[in-house]
This record gives sequence, structure tokens and C-alpha cells, in this order.
Amino acid sequence: MTHTLHRQGIPENLGDDYVILAMSAKGINEAGSAEKLREVLRLALRHEPVNAGDMKTGNILEKTAEEIIERVTDTSIVHVVFNDLDAVVQVLGELKSADLGVSIVISGLFSGTRECCQSAGLELAPHTVEYSLGVWGAKERLPDEQVLQLSTMCGHGMVSFNLVTRMVEEMAAGRLTSEEAALQLAEPCVCGIFNPARAARLLREMASNEPVSGRRHGTACLRGAEL
Repeated sequence: MTHTLHRQGIPENLGDDYVILAMSAKGINEAGSAEKLREVLRLALRHEPVNAGDMKTGNILEKTAEEIIERVTDTSIVHVVFNDLDAVVQVLGELKSADLGVSIVISGLFSGTRECCQSAGLELAPHTVEYSLGVWGAKERLPDEQVLQLSTMCGHGMVSFNLVTRMVEEMAAGRLTSEEAALQLAEPCVCGIFNPARAARLLREMASNEPVSGRRHGTACLRGAEL
């Protein structure tokens, strides 16, 4: 299970949110894989992702791409986020040609991930599909669905609910633009899987529909990861 699967939302606001991640397998091809993972980042960064990173170093919003690439190790998991399906297709096609021998995962809506894989010339039937079943338990303790759509873009929960509502308040007071607020939310997500472009759009919607409730409503759309 990958931490990129748990983004909440609806198809209309998840359709431009795709994460590609690469990793080696412990005990199988881990030794000497650092340079292969660096090449994944180099290749993907040429296609102008909205975010990228390695949890050992940080994301490109707080570190330089060169620093992140330099510090990649055999045990790193590198991540790249796109809001353009054409870019995803190009990256997957180039990764197929490069044949680096590390695991590549694309995470997003099932329809979009399948389309990208097929357009890139990959197998029509992926060998593995993972999906999130949503949230179980005392869901009444969760915040509003709008808050969750933003906070769940960090799969390790580093973007707090209170920070999201604070950013909306700052925007309403005219102290931050939606883009500035989105970058502040993205910084704590060390892995670099937070999508600031989607966040800016969601923040504008939240600011126009104040106040933000502390109660959850609506249903989440399932995301999938194809390997």
C-alpha cells in the first residue's frame, strides 16, 4: 500500500492530480539502485512537475532539485507530482525506454492511470492494482470534507487540519493568495507528494464558501495505484 492513495475528493477535482513514485525492492535490487532512482528524478523533472521529492531530504519547494538528487540513496523512495496527463504519459514512456529496473508506481484515478499506461505503450492489464477503501471508524471526529481534500494530499499526515483552516482565514483576510497558502501547506509534506496546484484551486473554493465546518460531509472518491 502506498501513502499516495488516500487523497479525498471527487473525479472533477482529482482529474489533474497524479503521483509517480519509484523505489527498489529490499533484498532484491536495492544494492546499487541509488543512481537508477536519481535518473528517475532527472527524467521526470524535465517535464515540469508541480512537486517532487525524497522523504530522506525533502521536496523541491524547500530544497533544490540538485540537492535532492545528490542525496538519494539505495533505500530512497522518490516522488513526482503532475497535474498534466500528457506529461505523465511522456514520463512513463521515457521510463519504459530507460528500463532502469526499479519499481514505478503511478497513483491517481483509475481511469486516468489506465489511460496513461496505455498511451505510454505499457501493458493493457497492469500486474498490480492497489486502492484505498476510505476512512473507517469514528468519522464524526474528522473535519469537513473540504479540509480533508487538502490534508490527505500528504499521505503521512504532516499537513494538519488546523493549518488548512488557518490558510483559508489568511486568504479571507487578504494576507495570502491561494498560491502562497498552497505552498505553505505543501512545505510540511517532506516526500513531495502534495499537489500545490490542486491545493490552490481547492483553497479558492473554500475561501468563497466560508465558513469551513469542523464536521465531515460527503463521500470520498476512490483512487488507485497501478504498478
